Amino acid sequence: MRITAAILTAAALSLASISAQAMPFQTSPAGDDTAIAKIAYGCGPGMTRGPYGHCRPMFTCPPGWHPGPYGYHCFRNW
Repeated sequence: MRITAAILTAAALSLASISAQAMPFQTSPAGDDTAIAKIAYGCGPGMTRGPYGHCRPMFTCPPGWHPGPYGYHCFRNW
């Protein structure tokens, strides 16, 4: 009888300690209306990160042209 009571007491204490460790999630008081401006990749508008992490302009060809291999040059649409 003592062993059963000891096992039940140990089980109750272990379950009580598990639930006591939980902490409710607290939301930010600012919400979504913060003063932080979201900018693409941290480079600013019209810029993007290159292969080595430096900021470079996002390049697109003018109308009537298309980018060549790997986007290095622009070629006319014939």
